[in-house]
Amino acid sequence: MTPPVSELIELLSLERLEDNLFRGQSRDIGTRFVFGGQVLGQALSAAQATIDPATGARAAHSLHAYFLRAGDIEHPIVYDVDRTRDGGTFSVRRVTAIQHGKVIFFCAASFQVAEGGAEHQLTMPEVPKPEDIEPAPALAPDVLAALPTKVQRWLSRQGPFEFRHVYPRDELNPPKRPPYQQVWFRLSEPVGDAPELHRALLAYASDFHLLGTATFPHGISYYQPDVQMASLDHALWFHRDFRADDWLLYSIDSPSAQGSRGLARGQIFDRAGRLVASTAQEGLIRVVSTQAAG
Repeated sequence: MTPPVSELIELLSLERLEDNLFRGQSRDIGTRFVFGGQVLGQALSAAQATIDPATGARAAHSLHAYFLRAGDIEHPIVYDVDRTRDGGTFSVRRVTAIQHGKVIFFCAASFQVAEGGAEHQLTMPEVPKPEDIEPAPALAPDVLAALPTKVQRWLSRQGPFEFRHVYPRDELNPPKRPPYQQVWFRLSEPVGDAPELHRALLAYASDFHLLGTATFPHGISYYQPDVQMASLDHALWFHRDFRADDWLLYSIDSPSAQGSRGLARGQIFDRAGRLVASTAQEGLIRVVSTQAAG
């Protein structure tokens, strides 16, 4: 595997300290603090590791999380899993993420034995295929050099996921436009078949582009020094099996922004048009003076 993909797989493969206690490392991907998707993916990995196969194969179907404090990129995070319930067909786990002796995040994840039943879904939007969309061009060196160091790292690194925007937006000079977008994404190379790994990978990737959609009507961007943005909560539902290393369409809209908070919702479809997951997130969106932001 290439370094970005192998690093991400390693990031999601936690060190087990005790039966219900895990430790995860952090990676600097250009965000000021630990990337929220990293904590989501690691928390789900910890919860999945406590599901006893003897109770029957149980797959995660939902995760509801709150981000309480910013994570320190330079230090590991400890995940404490509470085995809240193991019923006949459902299991629930509560995961608390701790760093420097303080809780920075907690979530509840629910798991279910596979069952049949009534089935329906909304239709995938009609968009160009990912192969018909050109990858985003690299920024000119002089433009990149003028940006803050963290933003430079974010924009210049080759990450583990490839993204192709159906409606690209210039994040450095953002126009005002309606609050929705569609983004094709996939892990940049194939990985193993373990469903648990693909769910953790999707949890990681689900934090990209979601909250940013709420900034579209206001012509602002995370890259601007006077804009503060942070995830406050995150919900993720898994509907059907999928592969994170094949193209998935992230269709996102933002129904509201108010009180320095924005709400965004997402639907994730596979290439065949199957709705495989849904997301929702509220986050902080605050415009401050440039002096205060510095």
